[in-house]
Amino acid sequence: MAKSFKLQVITPSKLFYEGDVELVIVRTLTGEEGYMADHSWACKLLDVGDIWIQEAGGKAFKGATVAGGFVDVMNDIIIYTDAAEWADDIDRERALEEQAAAENWLNEHLGPDENPEHIERAQISVSKQKARLHMTDSTSRRRK
Repeated sequence: MAKSFKLQVITPSKLFYEGDVELVIVRTLTGEEGYMADHSWACKLLDVGDIWIQEAGGKAFKGATVAGGFVDVMNDIIIYTDAAEWADDIDRERALEEQAAAENWLNEHLGPDENPEHIERAQISVSKQKARLHMTDSTSRRRK
């Protein structure tokens, strides 16, 4: 068994996850990174995407999506994010509908007269839904 460390995933509304883990893989703004016990200190911005957690003594990974944020790697690791969702809790049909709605809005509102903040929010919504759909695809492949 590999050495473990404490992981916390914190959202503004709750402590999403807390436990002893051997490995956590996150998507930073520059690509995927994995962290194990005794990793050197790091503080990285997270992109919208997957996190994969291998709990202490476990072989399988637990998957979740996060809405960006940052990871603080010290003796323990803390992930701060605006939102997190377990793969099993994702409603695939709802994610497809929300992605389509955001993409339709973008198609109708892209232009110089549109508020850039509104465009950015719609683009973030599309990214979040794509991450949620990717997570459901990834976990369904792992179960087979």
